[in-house]
Amino acid sequence: MFTFLTDTYNTIAFPSTEILYKEKNSKFFGYAFPVTNEDEIKEHLDVLRKQHHGAVHFCYAFQLGTDKIQYRANDDGEPSNSAGMPIYGQIQSFGITNVLVVVVRFFGGVKLGVGGLISAYRTAAQMALGESQIIEKTIDVTFEVTFDYKNMNKVMRVIKEKNLEIVSQEMNESCKIVIATRKKNAEMIFDIFNNLFEIGIKNI
Repeated sequence: MFTFLTDTYNTIAFPSTEILYKEKNSKFFGYAFPVTNEDEIKEHLDVLRKQHHGAVHFCYAFQLGTDKIQYRANDDGEPSNSAGMPIYGQIQSFGITNVLVVVVRFFGGVKLGVGGLISAYRTAAQMALGESQIIEKTIDVTFEVTFDYKNMNKVMRVIKEKNLEIVSQEMNESCKIVIATRKKNAEMIFDIFNNLFEIGIKNI
């Protein structure tokens, strides 16, 4: 039921420092952010738009997810595929996910042409990601374990022995604990709890 080839992925640890790339008087400010959903992406873009209110283009690309990949590349008024896709290409080149890369352009009065734009956006994205610390994270599976209070010790023993992360817990007469484990251990953990008397477990 839980068979996976890999249970790790690479992302960036923190937002990058602001980088500046100049080409024929145009300024390209590059940023990289770790993100987990589209709400966070919107927040970062809103902050940058306030910060650079004189800029003409806020081009970006993001990728979310590990099994099901979700991505978008946005040219924000630049010629089609001259900004968003070169930025997204760098996300792929660095082999990372759960990341947003934004390149803010201030037009310098000289047109760069499509080739020049592709090169500039790609370079700014590459510089931003180059400033970022890339880390490996585990892909986790979460389970909800339900049991009566009298069975608390049985459940907590397994959690301690298998070094499971407790995400949340409700301790009453009937108890509920949400635990997380690496994907590669998920089937084993499920079977352990599933085979315990008077203990319920489900994948969430």
